[in-house]
Amino acid sequence: MAREQSPDQKRAFKLWFDSGKTMKPAAIAEELGISAALVRKWKSYYKWEEIKPKGRGAPKGNKNAIGNKGGGPVGNDKAVKHGLFRKFLPQDEETLQIYDMTADLSPLDILWEGIRIKWTNFIRSQTIQHVKDKKDITKVLVKKKPGMFGTEQEWEYQQPWDKQAVAMTSQSAAFNTIVRSIKQYEDMLRTMPVEDVQEEHKLRIQKLKLEVEKLANNDDDIDDDSKLIDDWVNGVMQNE
Repeated sequence: MAREQSPDQKRAFKLWFDSGKTMKPAAIAEELGISAALVRKWKSYYKWEEIKPKGRGAPKGNKNAIGNKGGGPVGNDKAVKHGLFRKFLPQDEETLQIYDMTADLSPLDILWEGIRIKWTNFIRSQTIQHVKDKKDITKVLVKKKPGMFGTEQEWEYQQPWDKQAVAMTSQSAAFNTIVRSIKQYEDMLRTMPVEDVQEEHKLRIQKLKLEVEKLANNDDDIDDDSKLIDDWVNGVMQNE
């Protein structure tokens, strides 16, 4: 059974179809506030190019629809099945929009987004947990209460070697998680049907692996190499 199309997918198709099938995925994505890769996936998965314009309805006098009150056949639970947990989510617009946008993500796409979030947090933690030198002591107020002779305060001093040890432990665990996720992604790529594997799927993980390896080797040229691969990936995507 084909998957229920999300509202954004339907809007994307309408924009493309109404443009005479000429509107680019990047333009559609910008219009809807979603990624161009997601629009390209929809276009390929739902075979937009093969969809024919709908007819103008049944001829006058046609009785095929007599007794049909509209909607799917009795027992059809497609709407329930695909929106089963939607009603249990917070009913704010942002949450529901995120939920609807992920309806068409494949397991590979979901794994990739998780890897990107882990990697972003890992890189960001380098600045937050950075210890300048052996004199980098952090003073933290842990308790404050009124006293007989004024406000009493209790402070905690975090020594640089303790902060460094905590940072190394947490970063090591995070790094290992990222490496395992990358391996899981590559394993999933190898087991997918060949026709479902796109060049983008391979390029984006190759780029990330290079960044991870560069960081592990403490290579200062990571930004230059990453920019070259970014240009390569963008070139491939524009030619699709």
